Amino acid sequence: MILRITLLIFIAAFYVSGVNGQTKGIFSKGTKIVMPNIQGYFKECGVSGTIAIYDHGNDIWFVSDTSDSKIEKVPASTFKIINMLIALETNTIKDENAVVKWPGSIDTIKYGYRPDIYRDISVKEAFQVSAGWAFIELAKKIDRSTYQKFLRESGYGNVDLTEKGEDFWNFGAMGISPINQVEFLKRLYDGNLPFSDRNMDIVKKVMITEKDKDYIIRSKTGWTREHNTNTGWWVGYLESGQNVYFFATRLIQDRKFNRSDFSSCRKEITKKVFRDLKIMQ
Repeated sequence: MILRITLLIFIAAFYVSGVNGQTKGIFSKGTKIVMPNIQGYFKECGVSGTIAIYDHGNDIWFVSDTSDSKIEKVPASTFKIINMLIALETNTIKDENAVVKWPGSIDTIKYGYRPDIYRDISVKEAFQVSAGWAFIELAKKIDRSTYQKFLRESGYGNVDLTEKGEDFWNFGAMGISPINQVEFLKRLYDGNLPFSDRNMDIVKKVMITEKDKDYIIRSKTGWTREHNTNTGWWVGYLESGQNVYFFATRLIQDRKFNRSDFSSCRKEITKKVFRDLKIMQ
């Protein structure tokens, strides 16, 4: 599917007044281009979804819609980005090589059965393989008031931590929108967050998931199954040449219609849009 940018700019003229200024941060500035055509990619995967991309060099936002991209949902494992920053800043861990001890058991009904990660593990590996139990163990050592402080100062999500369980990023009222995810990632890239340069550099390095001769992707996936609904994320930023593209893709699927490609669709849809926009080959 090839996006017709000229037409979309024309379409965007009717939408910008409706989205401009309603979300704090960089989304209230720059050009917005609405891409309704990419909804076909979500339909092919049997999901509803939304994507927000910010072209840093040209100060252009590409969004799939004007409503869902601003709706907050639990961040799931994408929360590991800021969770690791908070753990570093509070000296809960010294660096990415700190080892988290396996607690001995986990609720496999709630989190699925993944015996390969049931062992002592470094924070870096726990991030990369999404060993959620390790970040739950870290969260037990950090006060909710500390989380609230850093989330507010970082402009991250709705800061609703009323969920009683330690993993409030997977269950409960905590929420963040795709646009807010992108704005947070932009602040991380710029070093404009309440964390030391050292700690932000550590997290940026751990976030590297793809490295090609033409680009580098720093990212994190997420997936939670609360209320019998699959909520999937892929967020991050792609560095190519002298430009940077920040992105957040979110998929929603009723688990009555589970499909085996739900996980892979998070990245596949995003990369299709990247190719449409000539961000990658």
